[in-house]
Amino acid sequence: MSAFEKLKAHSKKISHFKHLGAICGWDQAAVMPSGGNQARSEAMAELSVHVHGLQTQPQLVEWFEQAEQESLTTDDKATLRELKRQWQLANLLPEKLVQAKSLAGSKCEHAWRTQRGENDWQGFEKNWVEVVKLSREEAQIMAEATGLTPYDAMLDTFEPGTSTESLDTLFNSVKNWLPGLIDQVLDKQSSEKYIQPEGTFETEKQKALGLDVMKLLQFDFKHGRLDESVHPFCGGVPSDVRITTRYSENEFTQSLMGIVHETGHARYEQGLPESLSGLPSGEGRSMGIHESQSLFFEMQVGRSEAFIEHLARLAGKHFKGHDSALFSHENLSKLYTRVEKGYIRVDADELTYPAHVILRYEIERDLMNGKIKHTDVPELWNEKMQAYLGLSTKDNYKNGCMQDIHWTDGAFGYFPSYTLGAMYAAQYMAVMKQVIDVDGAILSGDLSPVFTWLSDNIWSKGSLLTTDELVKQATGETLNAQYFKDHLESRYLK
Repeated sequence: MSAFEKLKAHSKKISHFKHLGAICGWDQAAVMPSGGNQARSEAMAELSVHVHGLQTQPQLVEWFEQAEQESLTTDDKATLRELKRQWQLANLLPEKLVQAKSLAGSKCEHAWRTQRGENDWQGFEKNWVEVVKLSREEAQIMAEATGLTPYDAMLDTFEPGTSTESLDTLFNSVKNWLPGLIDQVLDKQSSEKYIQPEGTFETEKQKALGLDVMKLLQFDFKHGRLDESVHPFCGGVPSDVRITTRYSENEFTQSLMGIVHETGHARYEQGLPESLSGLPSGEGRSMGIHESQSLFFEMQVGRSEAFIEHLARLAGKHFKGHDSALFSHENLSKLYTRVEKGYIRVDADELTYPAHVILRYEIERDLMNGKIKHTDVPELWNEKMQAYLGLSTKDNYKNGCMQDIHWTDGAFGYFPSYTLGAMYAAQYMAVMKQVIDVDGAILSGDLSPVFTWLSDNIWSKGSLLTTDELVKQATGETLNAQYFKDHLESRYLK
């Protein structure tokens, strides 16, 4: 067996343990009784240590040296590149840190589930201080090894090749034009009349509606399922994808669009190349590319006039007894394109959403780079919310800095992925419409042409290409944020 084949076999062994960890993580978030958290956290920390041990075994040094001298195909070279990247990252971090961060993250996230509802910043902060400390330690170790800033080192684990410098330029540009566009749209919509959901929308009926929409989006139920959790997410593995949403019986629009969003993540996972299963080259390219799929489904398709035709029909079918005017195409279209300056990121419309992301990016960047302390976060959050959206979160932690799950386990560097993903999604759609009658396909109820384009250009590529190579091959150019701005202006002003 060649050194390269040994590396692939070893990677697949690691992948099997990660598979178990992913399903355990889903269970912990979706169905595990609260009393099981301590034992589960310890088991998952032990598993993370075991995986880390496999990733750092001494013989890998020799295997990589030999594999680099072997005759490899272009795809094999890409696989070797991604194998080496993961190996180098793993070798930077000591085992004790990996275990400690896993334990601290599980403890903080589990307590956060109740602390957020109770607006208990003091209780949350006691757990979070350890997560921040260990994350900074991780960031510093990676920074020293790579020559990057601590935050750029963390960012690189989610968005390989992206830097603070490029994000600052990108987001500063958005901050120049976004506030004015938001105000224009708010003024335009101020005189619009629409019907808000009223009454009770039973959870079971919402779930049945969601399942119908997932079928329309061609989710493979033989390799995945829908459940409920405190925070919507997509987890599991490509052969067994688990998505969740959260329901409020006061209305149905948020949970439904949450399902559309997570189905986008899931279809990407289900569409990754089976031939590269268990290898890093067969994984999603980056979190920005992953979010581009969920946001393509949610924003580009899900809120389009053509798709809302289906939502109107299906919602009317499942919620009989309510005012039928609520489920008219015109009303649902207004509901799903309604712009409002709100507190909650996951409930935000696509126009104000970038402001929520930029706020978090600026805070986590400075937190990891040591420019601010974790105790500064509530005040900074309040200042930035007032500056970007005109809202105060003073003493309102549950709708402010405690609202997201990402920071509870130290996922610093993830938030930029959301707005990068929205920009990529707009770029895909603009190019796709040049070769496909997208609206016609959506209206027909057979979205296969749309999914075939995504499969051919994004899903089937896994991580064989760099992010820039992937986007350029699919669209003819690297990220161009103008497509995103054009999309927003077209949808909300014309």
